[in-house]
Amino acid sequence: MVIERIVMIFAGSVILLSLGLAMWINLQWLLLTAFVGLNLIVSGLTGFCPLVKILEKFGFKHGLPFAKAPREQE
Repeated sequence: MVIERIVMIFAGSVILLSLGLAMWINLQWLLLTAFVGLNLIVSGLTGFCPLVKILEKFGFKHGLPFAKAPREQE
């Protein structure tokens, strides 16, 4: 899996998790949603994303997030 897909999955998961926590626990969890949204905006404007740097250190590679995976040879 490429870094770009992981970032989208991670951001979406954190947003949904924080929305659920805000509904059932405390509305202050919406601050986490705001933080993720702000981080996405800053990343889009500057090209810097802390999660990308972490994933690069773990050996993940950049790629085309919407490209179809090549078919396995039969």
